[in-house]
Amino acid sequence: MLETFRKAFQIKDIRKKIGYTFLMLIVIRIGSELPTPGVDPSYIKDFFAQNTGEAFNLFNAFTGGSFEQMSVFALSITPYITSSIIMQLLTIAIPKLEEMQKEGEDGRKKIVAITRYLTVALALIESTAMAVGFGRRGLLVEYNFVNAAIVVLTLTAGSALLMWIGERITEKGVGNGISIVLVINIISRIPNDMTTLFEQFVKGKSLASGGLAVVIILAIIIALVVFVIVLQDGERRIAVQYSQKVVGRKTFGGQSTHIPLKINTSGVIPIIFASSLMQFPIVIASFLGKDGGTGIGSEILRGMNQGNWCNPENLKYSWGLLVYIILTVFFAYFYTSITFNPLEIANNMKKSGGFIPGIRPGKPTVEYLTRILNYIIFVGACGLVLIQIVPIFFNGWLGAQVSFGGTSLIIIVSVVLETLKQIESQMLVRNYKGFLNN
Repeated sequence: MLETFRKAFQIKDIRKKIGYTFLMLIVIRIGSELPTPGVDPSYIKDFFAQNTGEAFNLFNAFTGGSFEQMSVFALSITPYITSSIIMQLLTIAIPKLEEMQKEGEDGRKKIVAITRYLTVALALIESTAMAVGFGRRGLLVEYNFVNAAIVVLTLTAGSALLMWIGERITEKGVGNGISIVLVINIISRIPNDMTTLFEQFVKGKSLASGGLAVVIILAIIIALVVFVIVLQDGERRIAVQYSQKVVGRKTFGGQSTHIPLKINTSGVIPIIFASSLMQFPIVIASFLGKDGGTGIGSEILRGMNQGNWCNPENLKYSWGLLVYIILTVFFAYFYTSITFNPLEIANNMKKSGGFIPGIRPGKPTVEYLTRILNYIIFVGACGLVLIQIVPIFFNGWLGAQVSFGGTSLIIIVSVVLETLKQIESQMLVRNYKGFLNN
């Protein structure tokens, strides 16, 4: 990785792109510190002190702490992420959008434009819910229509600006701009989390116990990072042989290749879906002020709160962890089933004269791909669950309330790896151009 960056900085064009990306990230961090007009920031801090669940902690991590400070970037790019997932699902469900996606560059531009409009609409809805739901409970210094409207417009504009910055990074910088914006927000929270861990497990302890705590914390982080890298880069390669054709004096085909099936076929989407589904009722109850009751509904909400899982004092609420694992595995199968079609791959192979050695073309190929895919999905889902459970276990068992969890780790590693691959590909293209020019 360091060697890649060293070589990249030696190339003027790539160095400019990296510099442009860095400047945009500085703008993002400055905006994350600008307060929203008419908001009492102490309210959100008190709210976080009372609510230790994953719902708002994960959201705060995605916003780089902007939500906790209620800055102009409090919504960050979460509306864009949500709209992108919605559009991806609708593209499978709506034939018109599926046709649009197959139109090439023009169709892609249309889908991107729809995604932008949907992002603004979602940002408007989320900011309105926050201004009304939290505003009535003390978020606004003076709760009235004008102040609420200012908050709604400010948060919506901030989210739209971040979306624009992400697109500019993609166009003029390096890597996927939206992903890089998300990663820099998550990384900005790591120093605070490390400080929290230091004060909780190291500060005030003896040299031996404090040193042991540091070693254990570093070992867990390094082990998780290595496991995520293996999970993200791991793939099952299915050999494909193309039949040889002779036309006149020329021979076509006869090549051997493979179909790469990634172990983690669905990425971090199953965790996001499962977490969102588990925490959505808690968020709604918080907006309505119904999150502190003693009835059956409140008990169910406590069981769905990740802050209560694996807690020795409240083990009865850990049933939510089992539901969370089941949802993660389910969404891993569900999301892969709508994004990877074995029947379409088998038909394309058959049209091109390709076949899997030892497997007949047609239905046997579809059954073989489906069987292999189901096995891979299960392995990938188990890996996702393991990565997500480890931080939850230590947060519940030891009370280490940090926002940096398995979801954040997967996002950081995957984006860093993808950005490095893009930098390497740009360097390779430049070398090819230089060779052709010579």
